[in-house]
Formats: sequence, structure tokens, C-alpha cells
Amino acid sequence: MAVDGAPGSVETDIRVEIDPGHFRSVLGNYPTGVCVITGINQDGEAAGLVVGSFTSVSLNPPLVAFFPDRSSSSWPLVRAGGYFCVNVLAEDQLELCRRFASRGGDKFAGTSHRLSARGIPLLDDVVAHIECVIADEIEAGDHTIVLGRVEHLVVERAAGPLLFLKGAYGRFTESS
Repeated sequence: MAVDGAPGSVETDIRVEIDPGHFRSVLGNYPTGVCVITGINQDGEAAGLVVGSFTSVSLNPPLVAFFPDRSSSSWPLVRAGGYFCVNVLAEDQLELCRRFASRGGDKFAGTSHRLSARGIPLLDDVVAHIECVIADEIEAGDHTIVLGRVEHLVVERAAGPLLFLKGAYGRFTESS
């Protein structure tokens, strides 16, 4: 066991002030994919939110995670249904991203989608759908870590993903 202050140890009681703007600026140099998390609330109504923080966690069992802001008004609606779908947005779906990133209103009005066997909205023409049951939630600062156990997943179309980098949206260009 390492002792605090020893080489290779992690000191847990030291707090360093990090400017939030600087934090965002530095981490903004790392690109993220853009996804829409969809689900249904306790009344069976469709709900959704945009996340730029989605990742694979485990192959066995198959787990994924995303990190909604704790101030999100949409995540509690999706959570209420117990299941969600990660809709991986394609590089040509910026307008769909903007629709789901907005607060309030019916985000599904005029949005092409269908329902999964569980009744979860699946957005049309996305790169992939990853349907999950909520496995756990962990509070993490001003966000929540949501772990989902994957129940079904499929690639919908061969397209590049919508990416977010340095405060802007874009696409991936292969260099080789």
C-alpha cells in the first residue's frame, strides 16, 4: 500500500483549484462523438437528450456509459422508463443534434423515428442504435455516470459519426 506523499501514491486530501474555463478549453482538444439518448417516461411519452460523453465500458457483461449533466431536465424523464437507447449521430445530422440539445418543446415532433420492442424511440438514419437497461447511476461532481447493460445493438448505416471538437461540430476524415 502506498503512503500519501510517497512516489507513485495518490494524495486524496489535496485540493487544487482548476479554473472551469481552462479545464473546458484543455479537454476540448479531445474529440467526442455525439449521441442522442432516447427513452420513455413513466407515462410512456418519448424523451431524449444529447450527450457528447459516451463510452464502451465492458465486454462481459456488455456495458456502456454516458454522463448527463445533473441539471438536465430530460435525463430524469428517460430514467423513469428504466431503459434507454444510444442513437449514434451521423456526420450529416447536426440539425437533429440541435433539436435534441434544445430545452423544452416536443423534440420528436417532425423527427423520423420508430419504436423498439420495448417502446423506446429509435431515431432513423443514425449510425447505430444501442439499446440498454439502466444498470447503475453514480454521482460524479456536476454530472451523473449512467451505466447501461446492452440488450440489443445494430449498425443502421455506413456513415461517419458527428464529432465535437474545440466547441464545434465536424466530421472525421481518414488520413490513410
